[in-house]
Amino acid sequence: MTDIDSSKKAYLFLHGNMNLHEKMLKSIASNGFKKENAIMGNPKQAGEVGDYMIQLWPPGPNPDHIKVQKITAVEQCEPEGVIGVWKGVSKEDLFKIKIE
Repeated sequence: MTDIDSSKKAYLFLHGNMNLHEKMLKSIASNGFKKENAIMGNPKQAGEVGDYMIQLWPPGPNPDHIKVQKITAVEQCEPEGVIGVWKGVSKEDLFKIKIE
């Protein structure tokens, strides 16, 4: 398991599955993240290098895990659709958390 910097922000992407928000918070907290640093992802504001992008995966009605990624680069870009400015964010896959 990768070491987590719990002082960094964790941007959550639920892909429309708001019913899994609390379950996701509990799961990431048990894997080293602080709930108070968990922020809903916003297409108008990307995170910073070193922050985390945490997504229910795969997107859609039946995700089966949580994908944890670390932001490695952020480039200015024109916002695109629901992805918005996150289009310019590069990230590295760290690990997966099974949804129980």
